[in-house]
Amino acid sequence: MDHTMKRLILLVLMTFSCTFVSADTLTLKAGYPESYVVKKGDTLWDISATFLNDPWKWPRLWDVNPQIANPHLIYPGDQLTLIFIDGQPRLVRNSSSAGKPFVRKSPEGRIIAKSNAVPAVDLALIENYLVQNRVVDSNWLAEQPMVLAGESPSRHHIIGDVVYINSILPLHQKYGVYERGRAFFNKESGEALGQEAILASTGQVIESGKVSKIKLLSSFRETKAGFKVLPMEDDSLMSAYFTPKPAQLKSPASVLATESAMREAGKLNVVYLDKGAQDGVEPGNVFSIYRDGEEIVINHDGSPVPALERTAYDNIVASVSSDRAIKMPDVYHGKLLVFKVFDKASLGLIISTERPVRVDDKLISPDSLAFRGQ
Repeated sequence: MDHTMKRLILLVLMTFSCTFVSADTLTLKAGYPESYVVKKGDTLWDISATFLNDPWKWPRLWDVNPQIANPHLIYPGDQLTLIFIDGQPRLVRNSSSAGKPFVRKSPEGRIIAKSNAVPAVDLALIENYLVQNRVVDSNWLAEQPMVLAGESPSRHHIIGDVVYINSILPLHQKYGVYERGRAFFNKESGEALGQEAILASTGQVIESGKVSKIKLLSSFRETKAGFKVLPMEDDSLMSAYFTPKPAQLKSPASVLATESAMREAGKLNVVYLDKGAQDGVEPGNVFSIYRDGEEIVINHDGSPVPALERTAYDNIVASVSSDRAIKMPDVYHGKLLVFKVFDKASLGLIISTERPVRVDDKLISPDSLAFRGQ
């Protein structure tokens, strides 16, 4: 097992092995330390898990603290001390901390190297498992520039190749080259949720004109004529860190599709969700994954009949008699972390599973039970 995988599993276990407590209470671990020195590689989850039984509530541990107005700007070498404000634990950074960044004492404010700040969840731990696909409006995608051909006579283009684009593109601008994928629809309402755009390669404009040239700088799959070219804008990139928190939606989300188009998905696989920004989904949202419990029918002999063994008569009984049809509890399958959000859909990484995840599985706010997946 490689080092990155070990760190990911450790992070997942620390993140989800907690049991939720009431929203107004922070419960400290037995034997918690009075102070802590930030180490390279720490995340806010790591630090909070040192003090709290429930790392979910890490933002409140840093609240009411003028010294840590932005907890993402905690650095290796900083010394943190646990204090109590109105009976609630808070972390304070000691002014004498060693190794803290240079501070310019002038009206210009604090000058810091943001790349060294401690993140909530380091993207580097999970980036190898993520995808840069997008879900966009189908009509909009159809209007975007496309690959016409390439300098190479081959129909398949890879890193280092130069491809021709049917549009005047800004010189030196970076673009993603996308293959049109599946059209997504809401299963219940039929509403169009967007068009899947699968990232095939990235490149930079090296010549601008009526037919522009892009040199491919990275390649995830072969690039072909007809693929669409989209700017690598902020909304197509991912944050350098995530702040995991329980998802809070008015109605459950569902697994819309697996990224690989396979029937089932497992740990560290990517899936699409049928809800997005307009529904309140945010990067870092965590969902519990459940499969609907099956419906058991009591036959004329008083014996329970599983769904797979039901006859046509049993199905009729189930539809007309609520007393004879009993729905079993939903079955827990795992947890999912949202890492990319679009208007009406999202992408999530399955971070734990007890059973395979399938399309139409239900996604709800994590329950109050302790983490069970390994």
